[in-house]
Amino acid sequence: MNKMAPAQFYRRILDNLSDAVLLFDNALTLVYINQPGEMMFAWSARHVLGNRAQQVFFFSDQGMEEDMQRVLASDSTLTVRNVVLALPLHPMTVNVTMTPVSDGKTPMLLVEVQQVDRHLRISMEEQLIAQQNASKMLLRGLAHEIKNPLGGLRGAAQLLDQELPEQELREYTSIIIEESDRLQSLVDRMLAPNKPAHKSLINIHRVLERVRQLVQVEAPRVQLIRDYDPSMPAIYGDSDQLIQAILNIVRNAAQALGDRGKITIRSRIHRQVTIGLNRHPLVAKIDVIDDGPGIKPELLNQIFYPMVTGRAEGTGLGLSIAQSLISQHGGLVECESKPGETVFSIFLPLEKKHE
Repeated sequence: MNKMAPAQFYRRILDNLSDAVLLFDNALTLVYINQPGEMMFAWSARHVLGNRAQQVFFFSDQGMEEDMQRVLASDSTLTVRNVVLALPLHPMTVNVTMTPVSDGKTPMLLVEVQQVDRHLRISMEEQLIAQQNASKMLLRGLAHEIKNPLGGLRGAAQLLDQELPEQELREYTSIIIEESDRLQSLVDRMLAPNKPAHKSLINIHRVLERVRQLVQVEAPRVQLIRDYDPSMPAIYGDSDQLIQAILNIVRNAAQALGDRGKITIRSRIHRQVTIGLNRHPLVAKIDVIDDGPGIKPELLNQIFYPMVTGRAEGTGLGLSIAQSLISQHGGLVECESKPGETVFSIFLPLEKKHE
């Protein structure tokens, strides 16, 4: 086994951090950025190296560059919290730590950037996972409590149906039997996500295409747009379960749009993503974006609970089941919504350790 060169070893360490690390020379020109930094700023090192600090960070506060110059000229470290970076694709709030360093000849500035939004997202993810685990326990207990008396109720209705002489009276027992069957079907759907997954390497875009075709048949007037990353590697998962989970989400979006509207299904690769307490080097992110009216703010934090729905005819199980199925793949579903844009984001790890 070849021994790794020290410089290569140190670069690997920096590339496996969760925060961005940048190095500027004494003219505040960028000379190094690690991989998390490339992901955070959505720029490759090749394109961003050689740019000045303002071109990299898009500071909304011009005093930040003055702080960098002041730290560069001193021997002290400075941390500035809740700095807003007005990046072209997506503004973000970060904590910035600046430390003066030297290569023995030239003073340089080491900058660590910690995304505050990311830590808030991790906290929300932990809450979602805890919510999902609580939902599973509730559903299992509730389903078993319902199934036993439901079977007895249906059996008694069948016996009564055989004894009743008049057709009019048998119509009432038919209603009891039909409603018992409906509740039985509902209970089975509640328990369905607990079935073990049969995983293999699959092309996630085939899953997305299957979902797109099914929803297009159900909602022909809704425009379904594909925005796939062709470099997406195979995912280790259960094709049927992933189709069901994503179908629930896309179908939910189509129902929110009604007769017309636009749904975009987008796939991208993300690096160094934390899901709950686990950090994954590579994650597939699937976004389902619709231009509908949005989700009511009071429902937004509860939509993954069973029986929570914004539609009178809804059962409130679709999103809960989707979250359960994605959770079985070590992933997570998140939602952001405002009038005119609702985004459901599905995160799926691209390694096998979540088996």
